[in-house]
Order: sequence, then structure tokens, then C-alpha cells
Amino acid sequence: MSFFEHLVELRKRILYSLAFIGGGLAVGLLVSQSITWWFTAPVLKALSDAKVANTRLIYTSPMGALTLYLTVGFYLGLVLALPFVLYQIWLFVAPGLYRHERRAVAWFVGSGTGLFLAGAAFGYYLALPMTLRFLLSIQGPFQPMISVNEYFDMAMIILMGLGLVFQLPILIFILALFGIVTPKFLWQNFRYAILLISIVAAAITPTTDALTMLVFMAPMIVLYLLGIGVAALVMRGKRKRAEQLSGAGAA
Repeated sequence: MSFFEHLVELRKRILYSLAFIGGGLAVGLLVSQSITWWFTAPVLKALSDAKVANTRLIYTSPMGALTLYLTVGFYLGLVLALPFVLYQIWLFVAPGLYRHERRAVAWFVGSGTGLFLAGAAFGYYLALPMTLRFLLSIQGPFQPMISVNEYFDMAMIILMGLGLVFQLPILIFILALFGIVTPKFLWQNFRYAILLISIVAAAITPTTDALTMLVFMAPMIVLYLLGIGVAALVMRGKRKRAEQLSGAGAA
């Protein structure tokens, strides 16, 4: 494919992705009110555990509730469209791969979706409750009155941030397929990866305590090491393929 043919293909994949996101958004808006009650459960439990008298969330503008439902529907639409968007990404990069590598499409889409949901679940069940528990422990002579919109913004940073961070093995998989990184390179630069992980963890951690930051860093380090293993499998597959081709050529 020429450069302009690549641009046409990229435009096609982007348009398809936007169409799937639009469909996901329509579904998300239909169920956003029900999902919102589930989404606010961690903060309501944290308020109850902190012995706060008023455990109801508030909104401070006439459009507060409507804005919240629209935003929840938008993010839910992104999550629902994720498998289809990943499939479009795969269709764009697949022409540059061998035939046996293109057969990994199901693994790519399934792993990407599963890792995103795992990251969001990690945030919902562990990182978010820990963050809320720490923040509500600093009350002083004040009465917490939490805006549901501000809570949602903070929670989305945690859930979406961790969902995207959990895509690290997929990113390493793609880079290894194209020979951009190798297991040796990733291992030799492990200390720089730890530094970058620390910066990312500090960016998505809404608190200042070291324990919560370590909770965010731990899965990133594990995912990086998992990515090294994925890169090693890719390199082994490439060597095996090269040996088969050389053997066939010699024959």
C-alpha cells in the first residue's frame, strides 16, 4: 500500500470506530441512570464507614443530574464500543503482519477488552475505595457534602486511567511484532520503566499518600513484566517462523 492508501485505510477505520462509539453511546444513554446508582456505591459506603451523618450526594447546578447521566452514558458507550474499536485497530495494522500473526485477532481483541475491564475492576474494588477512605479520614471540624459530579470526575480518572494502563501488554505486543522493542531492551530499561510508572501513578492517584500510590504502581510493574514475557513469546514465534522459511528455502 502507498502512503495515500494508508491514509485512506486509516480514515476508513476511524469512521467505523466513530460509528461503533456512537452506537455504544446510544445504548449507554438508555441505561446510564441505572448504572449511576451502581457507580456511586463506593462513595456511599465510604461515607457510611466514616460515620458521616448525611450520606447523600448532591449536585450544585440545575443541570447537574442531566450532565452526570450524559457523561456516564458517554463513558459507558466507549467501554461497549471498545472491542469493535480494537478490531478496527487490528484491521489497520494486520496488512503489515504475516498470515499466522493475523490469526491472533481474536486474542488481540479479547485480551484488550479483558485487560481494560480488569483495570477498571481493580480501580472500582480496590483503588477507589482506598482513595475515598483516605480522603474521608481528613475531615477536621467540617461536614462532607460531596458533589456527585466532582466524585464522578475523580472516579473516572481512576477507573479509565487504570483501564488504559492495563493495556500495556497489548502495546508491548504490537511493538514487539514490528520489531520496535525486544525482551532484552525492555529488561535493560526496567529502571527507566519504573520511573515512568511512578510518574503515571502520581498523575492518576488523586491522593498524596505513598500507600495509595504504591497500590497504583504495583499492577503497572506486574503488567510491564508480563509485557516482557509477551515480547519473548513474539520473538520466539518470529525465530521459529524464520527457521521454517529458511528450511523451506534450503529444500
